[in-house]
Amino acid sequence: MSWIKDIISPETRKWEEFYRNRFQHDRIVRSTHGVNCTGGCSWQIHVKDGIVVWETQQLDYPLLEGDLPPYEPRGCQRGISFSWYLYSPLRIKYPLIRGALIDAFREEKSKCGGDPLKAWESLQANKEKRKKYQNARGKGGFRRAHWDEVLELMAVANIYTAQKYGPDRVTGFSPIPAMSMLSYAAGGRFLQLFGGINLSFYDWYCDLPTAFPEIWGEQTDVCESADWYNAKMIADMGACLNMTRTPDCHFFAESRHNGTKAVVFSPDFSQVCKYADQWVPLHAGSDGAFWMAVTHVILKEYHHEKKSEYFTEYVKKYTDSPFLVKLEKQGEHYVPGRMIRANEIAQYKDVENGDWKFLNIDEATGNFVIPKGSGGDRWASKKGNWNMKFENSADDKPYNPVLTFIDKHDDVLQTEFIEYGLDRQDKRGVPVRYIDTVNGKVPVTTVFDLCMGQYGVSRGLAGTYPKDYTDKNAAYTPAWQEIFTGIDSETVLQFAREWADTAEITKGKCMIIVGAAINHWYHGNLMYRAGAMALMLTGCVGVNGGGLNHYVGQEKLAPQDSWGTIAFGKDWQGAIRLQQAPLWHYINTSQYRYDGQFSKYNTVPKNDLTAMHTADTIFKSVRMGWMPFYPQFKQNTLELSKEAESNGAKDDEAIKKYVLDKLKSKKLEYCVGDPEAEESFPRVWYIWRGNAIIGSMKGQEYCLKHYLGTHHNSIAVDAEEHTKEVKWHEQAPTGKMDLVVDLNFRMDSSALYSDIVLPAASWYEKADLNSTDLHSFIHPLSRAIAPVWEAKNDWDIFKCLAKATSEMAEKYMTGTYKDIVCVPIQHDTAGEISQKDIKDWYLGECEAIPGKTMHNIAVVPRDYTKLYDKFIALGENIKTKGLGAHGNHYMCEDAYDEMVVSNHFPVERMDGKVYPSLKEDESAANAVLHLSSLTNGKLNVRAYQEAETRTGMPLIDLAKGSEDFRVTYKDLQAQPRRYNTSPLWSGVMTDGRAYAPYTYNTEKMVPWRTLTGRQHFYLDHEMYLAYGEHLPTYKPSPKPELYGDLKETVKEGAARILNCLTPHGKWHIHSTYMENHRMLTLSRGCEPCWMSEIDAKEMGINDNDWVEVYNDHGVYCTRACVSARIPKGVCIVYHVPERTTGIPRTQVRGGKRGGGHNSFTRIHLKPSFLAGGYGQFSYHFNYWGPIAPNRDTHVTIKKMDQVIF
Repeated sequence: MSWIKDIISPETRKWEEFYRNRFQHDRIVRSTHGVNCTGGCSWQIHVKDGIVVWETQQLDYPLLEGDLPPYEPRGCQRGISFSWYLYSPLRIKYPLIRGALIDAFREEKSKCGGDPLKAWESLQANKEKRKKYQNARGKGGFRRAHWDEVLELMAVANIYTAQKYGPDRVTGFSPIPAMSMLSYAAGGRFLQLFGGINLSFYDWYCDLPTAFPEIWGEQTDVCESADWYNAKMIADMGACLNMTRTPDCHFFAESRHNGTKAVVFSPDFSQVCKYADQWVPLHAGSDGAFWMAVTHVILKEYHHEKKSEYFTEYVKKYTDSPFLVKLEKQGEHYVPGRMIRANEIAQYKDVENGDWKFLNIDEATGNFVIPKGSGGDRWASKKGNWNMKFENSADDKPYNPVLTFIDKHDDVLQTEFIEYGLDRQDKRGVPVRYIDTVNGKVPVTTVFDLCMGQYGVSRGLAGTYPKDYTDKNAAYTPAWQEIFTGIDSETVLQFAREWADTAEITKGKCMIIVGAAINHWYHGNLMYRAGAMALMLTGCVGVNGGGLNHYVGQEKLAPQDSWGTIAFGKDWQGAIRLQQAPLWHYINTSQYRYDGQFSKYNTVPKNDLTAMHTADTIFKSVRMGWMPFYPQFKQNTLELSKEAESNGAKDDEAIKKYVLDKLKSKKLEYCVGDPEAEESFPRVWYIWRGNAIIGSMKGQEYCLKHYLGTHHNSIAVDAEEHTKEVKWHEQAPTGKMDLVVDLNFRMDSSALYSDIVLPAASWYEKADLNSTDLHSFIHPLSRAIAPVWEAKNDWDIFKCLAKATSEMAEKYMTGTYKDIVCVPIQHDTAGEISQKDIKDWYLGECEAIPGKTMHNIAVVPRDYTKLYDKFIALGENIKTKGLGAHGNHYMCEDAYDEMVVSNHFPVERMDGKVYPSLKEDESAANAVLHLSSLTNGKLNVRAYQEAETRTGMPLIDLAKGSEDFRVTYKDLQAQPRRYNTSPLWSGVMTDGRAYAPYTYNTEKMVPWRTLTGRQHFYLDHEMYLAYGEHLPTYKPSPKPELYGDLKETVKEGAARILNCLTPHGKWHIHSTYMENHRMLTLSRGCEPCWMSEIDAKEMGINDNDWVEVYNDHGVYCTRACVSARIPKGVCIVYHVPERTTGIPRTQVRGGKRGGGHNSFTRIHLKPSFLAGGYGQFSYHFNYWGPIAPNRDTHVTIKKMDQVIF
């Protein structure tokens, strides 16, 4: 019994004191992690003697409405390990600079008598020295530097670049602002006040679900995770909730206790499958085929045979189903064409915006009506018609739209529907009516009738319709989908009926939770549209417990109305440069050279538009104003305005005309038309809050080669097909970037390749704001401790850079310059109703009219000596022009003035005037909160009043009770605060209701921000018609032999090809935590390549063997993880492995060190996403444009004979 004495003896329990001391703390500070995990969790940061000793989860989230479970506890194994980073060997403690660069700069500066500008100019002119420091990138050789010296070098690079090439050669990349809003805004504000470029991120990460803009005119809008509990049936596809949405997964489990059925679609038995009532193991990338078959069943049984009243009324009211579409004669048959416009019939030929108003037919009278709520109503001079009431926009008379012509038609026309899976052209009967237009008699049908034809629901009509559900050769039957998914027809029938029955009984409480495993496919938008059709046809969108809920990237920056103005310097200036990143990298890394003709791997009809090279289509989209591209012109935009003035331009309008005339004459060249000319290069690149060079760089090896001019592992050669409009250079340039700067708290892979690395504060060392899609609270990041060593927060770093640049300008760039800025035609502006037809002014097809047939041209004055002053002060544009976002607007002069006169806000004085101060990060945070409709109830009321004027609908009741609601940064530090229901977002959250998107639309009859104001089944942009994606469809993944990943590799004898997937990992969030010692200890200690047992056996690979995963683009070296859960033909490398740990030298690429998961990827763009100037198909930053898919990548794997580090 001596062990009992040992337990109670003080002498044998002295060890307890160690643990008591270990977990003692002086204070607790609330913060969170800005890591783009979508969690947005509230954490207690425990501090002892000025050192963070540990973190635990907060437990004080406000409760929502009665039956909903609480949000806490939130957190995950990764977040709770973050404090390790603060004092780890990976921490960036001091400014670092590449030795080869600083030596060269100091040498040139000495030669130039201490003149930094002449020194930098001389260094850039010396090709040998420039190449030397570029070649050193990624090879170590860092030196500790003083802040003053690195700030001088960065400032002189900025000024030199602006003087020689133009400010639009200075670029910045930082991802997902919502995770740390002010840290992002710091760099964004500096760059835009300078005239530089902010690269987009949501589309570049391939996290932007392009189906959302296509269908709803939204970037993304999804329910918060508490609303999962309201669902009665959940389909999970491509979202491994407990692994990647760890803090929210408890709602998924709790919903099942509440009676919800959970069905998981996953080719492997992923972690979330254990929550499923039913696991559907369809083939990777075939989800779209399954959902097309589900919708076939729903249309046949619930819209034709049974005709659910709820479903019918829903699609008539909230979708474009009753809208009329012309059928076009093509040979002996017809094809679906454009939606018929109101001004095409004599009755409405003179109506305002008639090209952008559409037609329904009134069921009672048979007359044509113009449904309210279209883009034509939104941008009409008469306000109050932009709503979804069943009233004629022309005379306000009520009507009931005809949904289908099946019971009353003039003719049945054989119409061609293309099925891309089996490559069939089916001719099917479609009921039509003939109508007299100003151009003669034309056949029209409804969108609903076209959907019936597309999905193969015959309704007794002639044509090649399926004979029944067992017809394998006819799209889109349950038997047809078996070919692509491997799933039995009975599963489809069971699922479709349970889905529709549940939706009908519960009035729409079925939802799809979807993630990166779907969106990251080349045809991910079609998979989303396929699932969305099953939702819309069963009335499940705009309902609590329903909807298509996409969680990839922490994209929801809640107070976007105020933040967007501060973040991009719009409080001081107008036009800004926000660049669509995927096309920018595709062009500037020269990846277009290796791409060839996209129609070889993208299944599209043959026509003039699909015959173009992707790069040529990009050039077309830029000059037509569909997409931005910076640098803009081969000529310096600052010099261009001077040239205009020297040629007689007296004012800004004259300068714009001069630029326009020079473009029309083609004497002024676009950089995108000749991207490999030296004057077209991007020159200076700032990276902060992200891992741009490795973590997100699709085609990483091409970045190393063409941007950085350093070693790489690519063996790809130029494609056979060259561009026709984009100038082709026989030799691609390398080393385009003069300077690469990374702000970081850790030595990640991007830091390894940068010229300068600046020590940034961590998430426990600064004031900031955080919001997410997955809950409706705003969280603070807090300064639990001061930044360690010589670190500074992002706001202070860019403030210092602004000051250094202003001081440099005092020496070399005084006075006011006029910058010429090209701005694309944007969503939520009147410009989105500008280009009904594709007519290219550059080719002489129409007149060049800025803002109509081409991009806008703006003149922006810049005084670089005032850059710092403007950075730290809030400009008066907010006072005079107001704020808004997503098409909403409100004035806030009084709120601005309050910041000037109140003692609650600090101020700055400049040129005899007083401005609210943004000098400190906490001041900037309070400015965002004070000026947003989400956190200032007075402004929220004002925003709803303005929305009432636009829509003609009563909306102010939604702001009831919020009038006195205010949130400050200190409030957030005390407890999470839920923000207001606001017209900025489409969910109604009154009385503790869970946020669910589009409830504002369905309950308040406010239109979606689309062409028709409704949810879109039919996409009639000419590019979508040309690409065969005007109706929901299924397209198989590109064939590996045509995709271009292995052309050279297979010549080396590599035979076995695997589809390599790169999903989110378990032990890290992107690259963060990947090299965290705690996570490495819990995991395998590296990021392995997961393989099936069958493939591994055939390739002679055993578990834990070292292997090379490679193709033409590059190679990744790691260990094999052989698992029964991985299906044959697929391998998985979870992203993002870091090059700071466990990366040996390659064997297949000559002993060079291997790369990461992006080493074996290359950018493949889908050109249809370039469409613009047309309703929801109009550019906005991170809202619309090509995304950068990676799931269709193919590799081969080889066992390594020896491992050398």
